[in-house]
Amino acid sequence: MIRLFINGLAASAGGGLTYLRNVIPQLARRDDAHATVLLNSALRREFEENRNISFVEIADSNGALRRLLREQTAIPRLIRRSGAQVLVSAGNFALWNSPVPQILLSRNSLYTSADFMRDVRTRGDCAIWMDTLAKAWLARHSVRRAEVTVAPSAAFARELSEWSGREVIAIHHGFDPGAFNRNGSSLSPEVQNQLDHGRDALRLLFVSHYNYYRNFEILFRAMPVLSRRLKGKRVKLYLTCQLSAGENPGSYRTEAASGLLNDIRKSCEVVELGAVPYSSLHHLYRDCQVYVTPAYTESFAHPLVEAMSSGLPVVASDLAVHREICGNAALYFSRFSAEGLADCVCRISESSEVAKELSSNGLRRSQDFSWEKHVSQMLAMAGVLVRSRGEIGD
Repeated sequence: MIRLFINGLAASAGGGLTYLRNVIPQLARRDDAHATVLLNSALRREFEENRNISFVEIADSNGALRRLLREQTAIPRLIRRSGAQVLVSAGNFALWNSPVPQILLSRNSLYTSADFMRDVRTRGDCAIWMDTLAKAWLARHSVRRAEVTVAPSAAFARELSEWSGREVIAIHHGFDPGAFNRNGSSLSPEVQNQLDHGRDALRLLFVSHYNYYRNFEILFRAMPVLSRRLKGKRVKLYLTCQLSAGENPGSYRTEAASGLLNDIRKSCEVVELGAVPYSSLHHLYRDCQVYVTPAYTESFAHPLVEAMSSGLPVVASDLAVHREICGNAALYFSRFSAEGLADCVCRISESSEVAKELSSNGLRRSQDFSWEKHVSQMLAMAGVLVRSRGEIGD
């Protein structure tokens, strides 16, 4: 049996939460591994006790830097106490003095993205610019500290390897359609009412909290173009966020995007649903007709797989990661072209054959992603590290 220690303290939103919510149940079902999982107190409450999983906590620290410093001092003691043989650092940063071999999960493409740094400078957001530079330094040195670094896609693994000068292994994140669809939680009456009011419209969906790199502004600029081209047809865009201060993780400023959104609302319908619980997301996907993402940088993008599994045609910015994940289940546009985005949506709206083909391709493609397979590959990698030290236990 392999004994893992998983540092999941950094999981607070987006892909980090999705990762732990799927990997922990998979590990709990296995007889060949035991995992000790370090979580923040809020996330810890989601998981029941299990014979194969132990949970530990440390006092919460405000701010990424304080958390990182606390991790460096407290986690080695927890690892020794747990008897773990391999550390899995799930939050982009390695433990500098790990007492056991370390697998680093690196999934933040902001540290390698020239587009993001250029965007932040253009917005004059000095705080995020400086914060990203500091974290990028830590992330680069983390790759050099870990025995193995894993990226969630081959495209991002290549980018990360070129950036760090070290080999990076690609292991796709997974998807569990049964778990995603089995929860019976309904959408809130407010959200369902908004969807019901769009029954006669072309319903577009974008699942993300607000940040700069998901490129919301290009999506907003595409909406008036769509309205002009699809004459006489209502188009309605649903967002799983609200563009107001304090409503999104991080310190991204929403004023510019909110101002642009207010301008286009004169002729376009955009609905800020706010955060939708993961347990009812499948209902939201199925109530929409096209999934769109204009992100200009990405490392995997779980909502793409969720959308494909729900039968939605996908319109995505032309990134190597998006092509790797979606293949022939999406139409692609230049990442800063509102007109290109509108063109792709129009092709789907105007051709039921295109929409049907993309939907069918997506359903097939989504079946290629498996959390069970991901966990098996991670455990195989951990086994290699343990055997190299001659420490496989019973």
